Amino acid sequence: MSNLTPNDRWPKARRARASAAKRKGRWFPIALVVLSLGAFSAVFFAPTSGGDIVAEPAVPIAGAGDREEAYFPICSGPKRITCVVDGDTIWYRGSKIRIADIDTPEVSKPGCANEAALGRKATVRLQVLLNEGPFSLEPNPEGRSEDDYGRSLMLVTRGGDSLGAVLVGEGLAEQWGGPRKAWC
Repeated sequence: MSNLTPNDRWPKARRARASAAKRKGRWFPIALVVLSLGAFSAVFFAPTSGGDIVAEPAVPIAGAGDREEAYFPICSGPKRITCVVDGDTIWYRGSKIRIADIDTPEVSKPGCANEAALGRKATVRLQVLLNEGPFSLEPNPEGRSEDDYGRSLMLVTRGGDSLGAVLVGEGLAEQWGGPRKAWC
């Protein structure tokens, strides 16, 4: 038996177990890192209660009656067909529409830098909301069909919920008819 190598002395099953143990040993440091990162991520990204965290309003889901849909860029240039002017005004298929249930900070003639910044945020957020899927245009519930500037007064809804209410919930608009917010 002196001509046998050490591997030949061990039964085949025992060699297989030893080889498997070596392979398992290589994964231990990797598994340790992965588990540590997983635990850290679970704690770091877990929702917390209380504090200054404010839940964002849910974005309405399209309903069966939502039949309007288009791509809305931010308006630029003199020709406007379908685009977002600001947080409460859009052009849609050649018609200028004022969203009836909200008022947003001004972007064309803001009173201060804060109002200008909030107005830009409201404009971009309205663009995102409109581009997220089908929506409906509903008549102004207060009865007026046009404002003093000749814009159509309409509600923009998705699944029966106002997209303007999303902007109000995010602090980028105020409900129309309520006390005027000082954006500055």
